[in-house]
Amino acid sequence: MLGLGNPQQLPSVTKNLLVINVLIFVVMLLSPLMDQKLTTYAALHYFTSPGFKLWQLVTYMFVHGGFGHLLFNMIALYFFGPPIERVLGKERFLFFYLTCGIGAALVQEGVFAWLIHGFDVKYGSAAVAWVIDHSWAMFSNGSTALSGDALMEGVRYGVITIGDGGYSFVPGVMELIGIANTPTVGASGAIFGILGAAAMLFPNARVYLYFAIPMKLKWLVVGYAVLELIQGIGGYATTVAHFAHLGGLLVSILLVLYWKKKGFFNDKWFF
Repeated sequence: MLGLGNPQQLPSVTKNLLVINVLIFVVMLLSPLMDQKLTTYAALHYFTSPGFKLWQLVTYMFVHGGFGHLLFNMIALYFFGPPIERVLGKERFLFFYLTCGIGAALVQEGVFAWLIHGFDVKYGSAAVAWVIDHSWAMFSNGSTALSGDALMEGVRYGVITIGDGGYSFVPGVMELIGIANTPTVGASGAIFGILGAAAMLFPNARVYLYFAIPMKLKWLVVGYAVLELIQGIGGYATTVAHFAHLGGLLVSILLVLYWKKKGFFNDKWFF
C-alpha cells in the first residue's frame, strides 16, 4: 500500500500540510469566534457575493467543515502524499497541491455560476444580484431584518412578498440564497488531485478500500470519480462539492500529462 507508517519519514511538505490543517481545525473547534471569522474570510464564497475575496481560492483548502471531513482528507494525504512528493520534489509537489485545489475551486465556482444563471433567467440578473447582496448582509449580521427600502426593492424585483406576518421570499429564492451563501471548504479538491496523480504514477499499487477491501489504485480512483460524477449530476449529498473533487482530479491529470510530455518523469513514470 502507498504511504508510510512512520510520521518521522513523512517528507516535509506533506508533513507541514498535515500539521497546518489539523492546527486550523483545532483552533476553530476551540474558538467559536475564530470558527466564525475563518468561515467568513477564509472559506470560498461565490464570486459575486460581497463575502468573496480572491485569497479564498487558496485559503478554503485549509478550513474543514467537521472532524469526519478533516479525517478523510488527512488520511488520504498521509498515505498518498509522500510518494507523490518524492516523485515531484517538494517545490513541484506544493505547486501541484495548490494548483489542484485552486482548479477545484474554479470548477465549483463555475458550477455555482451555471446554477445561478437559471435564476437569472427566471427572475432577472438585477433581482438575483439584489438577493445575493442582501442575503449575504443578513447572514453576516446574523439578522433577517430588512429595511423598508430594501423590502420595497425586493417586492419590485418579484423576489419578496409581504403579508400580515411580515415578509417572505417567493418559492425558489431560498434555493438561490443557499447556493450563493454556502461556502466551499476543505482540501478535498487537492486530495483528489493527489489521488489522480497516484493512480497515474502507481496504477497497479494495491490499496485497501476502507482498510479492508483490496484493489488496484487505478480502479479505486476511477470508482471514486464515477461516484462523484453520479452524485454531482443527480444532486445527491448537496452539501458536498462533488464537482470541486472532479475539478481537482482533472487538473491533476492535465498536469501529470503535461509534465510527462515535457520529459520530467522519465524513469519515474509508472503508468
